[in-house]
Amino acid sequence: MIAPSNDTALSRLMGPLVKPSVFDFWAGHLNSAWSWERPLARVVARRIEAQGTVTLDLKANRHCGAIQPGQHINVSTEVNGRRITRSYSPTRLSRSGKRLSITIKQVDGGKLSQHLCRQTQVGDALEIGPAFGDMTLPQGGAQQTDPRLFLAAGSGITPLMSLTRALDQVGLTQDLTLVYWARTRAELCFVAELRALAVRQPHFKVHFVLTQESQRLNGELAERLNAELLATLVPDLAQRRVHACGPAGFVDTARSLSLGHARSFLGEAFTPPPPLAATDAVGTVRINLALSGRTIEVPTGQALLPALEAQGLSLPSGCRMGICNTCACGKQTGVTQNLHTGDKEDIPTTALRLCISRACTDLTLDL
Repeated sequence: MIAPSNDTALSRLMGPLVKPSVFDFWAGHLNSAWSWERPLARVVARRIEAQGTVTLDLKANRHCGAIQPGQHINVSTEVNGRRITRSYSPTRLSRSGKRLSITIKQVDGGKLSQHLCRQTQVGDALEIGPAFGDMTLPQGGAQQTDPRLFLAAGSGITPLMSLTRALDQVGLTQDLTLVYWARTRAELCFVAELRALAVRQPHFKVHFVLTQESQRLNGELAERLNAELLATLVPDLAQRRVHACGPAGFVDTARSLSLGHARSFLGEAFTPPPPLAATDAVGTVRINLALSGRTIEVPTGQALLPALEAQGLSLPSGCRMGICNTCACGKQTGVTQNLHTGDKEDIPTTALRLCISRACTDLTLDL
């Protein structure tokens, strides 16, 4: 884990005398990860992990908080003069707590993923936000020794790779099976390491499933997730705790195959579920921005975050799926609807998640 930072006597003494922004500017000339209070991590190594995928090894400064294997962090940096934030799940966390790795797949149109894969170099610094997410391992009790099944599709391998490495670090005593889907062989990450772990560790099995390869090598599979495949690979599913990560449709399938058949299920989608259809989502509404004094119009059928961005607002955001709360802001007046649950809310709130909320009426927001 990355240990939480504590204020030093020097920072308390100099606090009234030095502006953090001034200190960060000059300190950054000496070491890109030095800061007064900002959680920063310096890139210490960079390597190609798979086709279109890069792993960055990072060394965090003392301001970075605790991270558990399987959680996500918001990663921020400037791209063409604009600060952009996206969520990534570390694929490796050192025992010392100062080193972590993130594995980034380049996404078409993804400004940050393209920047991290193409432009970010050793020595650059990235800002690291607090960890979030429930895709973690139990810290004690009977659950700690239960057999597990990890189901990963595409970039969903990242939190499950972190969990696999964490289990290996402490000595894998329970059975663990990882089934990993990708479109092509070239897109698979961590193949050599996973195969080596399966040879070294008798409690670990890995299966690679390729959905768009014309030929399969020995041991590779081609089926999409289904009940027959699970029955073949893990006939003891009823004894296992299942973790699944991937696109929303994949996680939904894993959930339906696991609930009532496995000991437990924990799923996390890296793409949001399709928004609910809104019968009254017609026309536009007025958004009063209380802090800036602006009034703008946005479509009532669109999530507030992209609607406000389309009006030129640069807003903090991370997962864009309603998980990390980075985009949350206060709502003073008006009716909004949660695009995931369909619930409407007409009372003020201090934490309206803009990425999964739409405006049903005129709103006043603390922006």
